[in-house]
Amino acid sequence: MPVTLKEVAERAGVSRSAVSRTFTDGASVSEKMRSKVEKAARELGYSPNALASSLTTGRTKLIGLVSNNFHNPIFLEVFDLFTRGLQERGLRPLLVNLTEERDPENSVRMLRQYSVDGVVVASSTLPPEFALAFRDAGVPVVHSFGRASSSPKVHVVGIDNVETGRMAARALMARGYKHVAFLGGPRDATSTQDRHKGFVEEMALHPDVRLTESFAKAYSHEAGRKEMLRLLDDQPAEGYFCGDDVLSIGVLSAIKDKGLSCPDDIGIIGLNDMEMSRWENIDLTTIHQPIKQIVNSSIELMVAMLDEPDRYPEARIFPCSVVERGTLPELPA
Repeated sequence: MPVTLKEVAERAGVSRSAVSRTFTDGASVSEKMRSKVEKAARELGYSPNALASSLTTGRTKLIGLVSNNFHNPIFLEVFDLFTRGLQERGLRPLLVNLTEERDPENSVRMLRQYSVDGVVVASSTLPPEFALAFRDAGVPVVHSFGRASSSPKVHVVGIDNVETGRMAARALMARGYKHVAFLGGPRDATSTQDRHKGFVEEMALHPDVRLTESFAKAYSHEAGRKEMLRLLDDQPAEGYFCGDDVLSIGVLSAIKDKGLSCPDDIGIIGLNDMEMSRWENIDLTTIHQPIKQIVNSSIELMVAMLDEPDRYPEARIFPCSVVERGTLPELPA
C-alpha cells in the first residue's frame, strides 16, 4: 500500500495540514517544519499525489502538447525537447494527436476534459484558428512553429517562412540554374504558403530563369517521393526547393529510382536540418531551423503565462541559415 499523508504526519509529529503545505507550491511553512516533514517522507518513501495536490492548488500542471503531423520524423526531436523541457520545470506534458481534426472547438473540449493549465500548439500546418480557440476559451496558449506576425493574437515562436523561401531561391540562383522549382507541402498549410511566397518573390528578380511549382499532399517521405516521380516523367527542373527535409528525402529516393543522381542531374535544398538530413547516405543541403531555441523559448513563454495569463502576445522569430552539404553543387569560387 502507498504511504499516506497521515503516516508522514505521525512520523514527523506534525499535523496533516503541515505535511500538505510542505508539498504545495507557494504554501507557507517554516524551514524547521519543512525539514521534519521531508525527513519523515524520505524515511517512509512517501511521494505526494499529484492529482490530490491539484485539488488543493487548483492547478494540474498538465500542459497540452498538440500537433498533427506525427509522420514527420522532425517531430520526434520536437517532442523529445518539449517533454524533457516541461518535465524539468515540474510540468507534465499531455501529448495530443490532432491529425485529421478540422474543428478547433473539438480540440478545446478534449483538452478541457483533462483540466490542462496551458496548451502548446506545436505545428506549422494546423491553422491559426486552433491556437485562437484555446485563447478564446481562456486557456494560456503558445503557438510553436506558427506563422510569423508583427502583431500576433497569441504568443508565436518560430521562423520567418517567407524569408526561408527567399534564402532557398538565392541558394539555387548561386548555382547558375536556368530552371528551378518549388516543391511544397500541403497547399493549405501556412508554412507552405509563406515559403512559396518568399521563393516566388525572390525568383521574380530573375525573369530569365524558368520557374515551376508543385505541391505534395503532406509533409511526408511518401508524398515527396510520389510527387517527384510524377515530375520526373515530364520535364524536371535543374534545382528544387523542397519545403521540408522529409519531402526532400522522398524526392531523393525518387531521383535515385529513375537512375539519376543528385546533385549531378538535379539539385535539392530542403528545410529544417533534422537529424536524418545529416546522415552520410543522405547529406542533404538544407536550411537550418533552430528547433532547440524555438522549443526552449516556447516553454519559457508558457511558464510565464501560468503566472501571468493576461501577458500581452508576442512573436519570437528566430533566424535561419543555409547548411551546405552534398545535394547542391559546390558554390563557384
